Amino acid sequence: MALTIVNTDTLIYTDEYNIYSRLKSWGYQHKTVCHGKGEYARDEDRDGFHEVHVNTIEGCWSLLRSWLRPHRGISQEKLPFYLALFEFVYNIKCRGKSLLNDLIELLI
Repeated sequence: MALTIVNTDTLIYTDEYNIYSRLKSWGYQHKTVCHGKGEYARDEDRDGFHEVHVNTIEGCWSLLRSWLRPHRGISQEKLPFYLALFEFVYNIKCRGKSLLNDLIELLI
């Protein structure tokens, strides 16, 4: 199974949860939004586009939870495989036969 690795110096957006304060010491760039203060997106360069937010990852987690729910529990041993399949399907952004074609193409 392939392991997804985040390169150091990557810019990571999070909420204000204090566990993320370690990211800079680990070599990552880090920007936050403070949900506790009612901030959910920020337009830092004032171009009308709110580039600092966590909406995309929160949507991804929501999809993952609903995708895993019917399985009613997954062994810790097999969880990385479920996550890898979910990541593949999420990134391909297609379903049905076109997803099958992409999966076959990846395998051969």
